[in-house]
Amino acid sequence: MDLHLTNKVIIVTGGAKGIGEAIVKLLAEEKAIPVVIDKDEEAGKKLASSIPSQILVLPANLNSPESCGQVVTEAVKRLGRIDGLVNNAGVNDSIGLERGTPSKFLESFTSNAGHYYHMAHFCLPFLKINKGSIINISSKTALTGQGNTSGYAGAKGAI
Repeated sequence: MDLHLTNKVIIVTGGAKGIGEAIVKLLAEEKAIPVVIDKDEEAGKKLASSIPSQILVLPANLNSPESCGQVVTEAVKRLGRIDGLVNNAGVNDSIGLERGTPSKFLESFTSNAGHYYHMAHFCLPFLKINKGSIINISSKTALTGQGNTSGYAGAKGAI
């Protein structure tokens, strides 16, 4: 299939494993240049070694606006552009109503939704130049809920 992504620089958060890894592999097949942002540096390196085309792995924990800004700056510094952003990173951390606390709920919610905003914010100037796109990956829990996942489900619903 030709998705017209040849040489397009696409950032994928949580791109080293799971759904993110599958997205990165498809981008590489489509001759895009995936930028894998993931806190698991070893998984990112392993993925990069399995892809014969150009790929950039930037290990980062996206739990602060500063770290999001840093990875966007580094991607642009190394590749010169950003054409797309796939916000995918998240963790179902089992922060629920019964075993959680208000502060743990907010922490879970922020860690699962905050970087979606921050990454989009820092990528936006480059996406506007290149008429790029943002794809935000959510979860079925946004609609169905799931026991003991109040923070995660709430964040996915917000996304």
